[in-house]
Amino acid sequence: MAVMTLPSGAMPAAAPTRSRWNRTLPLQMLGGLVVGCILGMLNPDLGKELLPLGQAFIKALRMIVIPLVFSSIALGIYNMGRELAVLGRIVGIAFAWFFTATGVCIIAGLVINAIFHPGLGADLSIVGQVPKNTGLKIDLVQFLLDLVPTNIVAAMAEQKILQVLLFGILFGAALASIGQVGHDVAKVLAGVQVAMMQMVRWIIALAPIAIAAVMAWLFASQGTTVLIALAKLVGSLYVGLIAVVLVMWLVLLAIGHNPLAITRKIAEPLLLAFTTRSSETTLPIHMEILERMGTPNKVVSTVIPLGYAFNQDGTSLYVSLAVAFVLEAHHISLDWPAMLTIIVTGLLATKGMGNVGGGGLIAATTVLVALGMPLESVAILAAIDVFMDMGRTTVNVLGNTVAVLLVNRFGGVSAEPVASAAAEPQAVSGQV
Repeated sequence: MAVMTLPSGAMPAAAPTRSRWNRTLPLQMLGGLVVGCILGMLNPDLGKELLPLGQAFIKALRMIVIPLVFSSIALGIYNMGRELAVLGRIVGIAFAWFFTATGVCIIAGLVINAIFHPGLGADLSIVGQVPKNTGLKIDLVQFLLDLVPTNIVAAMAEQKILQVLLFGILFGAALASIGQVGHDVAKVLAGVQVAMMQMVRWIIALAPIAIAAVMAWLFASQGTTVLIALAKLVGSLYVGLIAVVLVMWLVLLAIGHNPLAITRKIAEPLLLAFTTRSSETTLPIHMEILERMGTPNKVVSTVIPLGYAFNQDGTSLYVSLAVAFVLEAHHISLDWPAMLTIIVTGLLATKGMGNVGGGGLIAATTVLVALGMPLESVAILAAIDVFMDMGRTTVNVLGNTVAVLLVNRFGGVSAEPVASAAAEPQAVSGQV
């Protein structure tokens, strides 16, 4: 079943090869966590000397954030504009739901953090310098003015994420409105994004070493305190994911579906998502099941691919909760400026990371960069990412099921096929 197409002349973006190294990477990350803790306990002096290995990994991640964010958001907005021109009402309702659901999940992550405060048990203030402007009262006018860059090159060089996101949105919208010229530029952006995704895979492959180094340093400095805080973070995430599932069930109930029956029908893609932690493995069977349930092909074949790229409900909750965890572990209270930055950046960053392997971790990194936080904590989050990725990917699949049924309910779609938007330089699907 063909889902997405590339434009004529565009380089096809091949899915990442699932080598044995890639398949075992989560276990290697857990191994790095264990090795680092043991090393930090047995030889604290050596553990404290290993931090530069973790810092090199973080600098490499930071290196690719700006080009990846810009190419992803600009290409995403371009594709959205092309889809709207062809499929109008279906895509309009879908994206209205995508942004609503994402916003609710981001706020839910902040609420869960406010209830459980998993980061309060850790002390990451020794990791790096905390931004000086954190904790200031919000000036909404200045905040809005700061979104507009006077020099986009300077904004990229200074890693001002919100300014880059705004410019990327405008740039993608402009490309979608200027016809073939915009299409040609979008093909270049697609190439940039695929190249950045390959660099992400290379960098993430080094994560076990970085995790071992950072955990050895932290364990030598703090003992088991960080481990307890990370366990609380995982537990808090799953409480939040359960709450999101209940909200989704209420939405299903409101549009005339039995939520338990729907969940049973899509049990196979849900289990695949949980065990493989990859949305791409669930896509074919997910689409087939939804069509067997009586949903028109034009809805399924349009909303599901868009949803897998743009509707990351579980990932959105994870991003806000993980960022709040890092802030509180640095003894920074979540004031209105910080929360507004998390909501705005998370709402946009998760829309650009759906096709990126390890997209949840990269989206969290993007928000932390926007806040000016030290990024050594990203290696700590990566150490337990396997546990969190299982739950958030499963909720992503359920959220896209809700999106399809919602569009089918309100889209006024007939069973007749429609032409697809074949002129999209669509990015490659990957792990979420």
